[in-house]
Amino acid sequence: MWEIKKIASMVETACLLHDLGNPPFGHYGEEIIRKWFENWFESQEYKDICKKHMEKNGADQLPLNEQQMNDFLFFEGNAQGIRILTKLQIMNDREGMNLTLGTLATLIKYPWYSSDDKCKEKGKLGCFYSESEVFDRIKEMVGISPHRHPATLILEAADDIAYLPTDLEDAMKKGAIKWETIYYEIKDSLSKYNPKKIEALNRNIREAEKNEVPDIDLIKLQNLKIVLQGIFIEEVKSEFISKYDSIINGNYKGSLLENSKAKDIVKSCKKIAKEYIFCNHEILSLELIGDRVISDLLDLFINATISIEDCSKYKSKEQKIFHLISENFRYVQAFDKTSQSKVQFSQLNLYDKLQLVTDYVSGMTDTYAVNLHQKLLGTRMP
Repeated sequence: MWEIKKIASMVETACLLHDLGNPPFGHYGEEIIRKWFENWFESQEYKDICKKHMEKNGADQLPLNEQQMNDFLFFEGNAQGIRILTKLQIMNDREGMNLTLGTLATLIKYPWYSSDDKCKEKGKLGCFYSESEVFDRIKEMVGISPHRHPATLILEAADDIAYLPTDLEDAMKKGAIKWETIYYEIKDSLSKYNPKKIEALNRNIREAEKNEVPDIDLIKLQNLKIVLQGIFIEEVKSEFISKYDSIINGNYKGSLLENSKAKDIVKSCKKIAKEYIFCNHEILSLELIGDRVISDLLDLFINATISIEDCSKYKSKEQKIFHLISENFRYVQAFDKTSQSKVQFSQLNLYDKLQLVTDYVSGMTDTYAVNLHQKLLGTRMP
């Protein structure tokens, strides 16, 4: 029993932390960062950096190796989360939050490097080059790679169970979709799963209408949300138990929820999100704002960081911009774990400097990023 409680505690901790590395504007923010670096690596500026580096170090020496470059081309919030937890979130030492290896393994959704074939096939990576030593330790001690930790499947299912119904609720609150549309889209799959579930839902709805409950449509949706999450929890549990051997052996494919008996209900929820939520004008406008904000901030901070040689002064515009970067991130990036000492800014390589800026920008909230953009560029977003 005690072992089960420890596993449950590990999964709960992972659930609380799993979105920690997501940049401003969520998953779309990841795409913006990837696209920005894709364009920058094709730019004349980067070609000039490569030329200068090869003239100094040899014709076969590029400033970034394949995995370092892919860290930016495949930037991933999950990998950034591992970086935050093991390096950037300093407590008493330089080992991050000192989480257990099991918890860290649970948080690694894609247990492979950016240079591995699986990353190129799926467009996802498990850790950055800078955390490869940590990843190797987790892999050796816990036994992940190329297979996920079994608890990662539970983490992923918990995320879907929490957000699939909640997305519908948020969309209705914002006026992106009406209750009648949600009910119409879900009732068939819910009836096919278990007619008693839809009957119970309808009874509760009629009771709420009879009692003239305020915000009746929201109450209806919250009743549906309770039904859906109850079904999802039971079916994920059943799927995990029935496929236990396959999961433990690393042979299980796909997600617990989408493979469960509730898969048709899941498809209905995702269909609603795709047709009515993701194309909503407010969401599209927010994503376009995010594109402008993140791209401009990367332009500003990366150009400043790679152009200065001395960061001890505050004279030039570039030096002033550089010193806006969080002191914590600058401290971590200037610390050499091999020699256990700080290094001078001039000794940082291109990878270190690019990652320093990415740490800073990806660690912002939506509001902070927009406000900083307004302050530095003097523009007001629409």
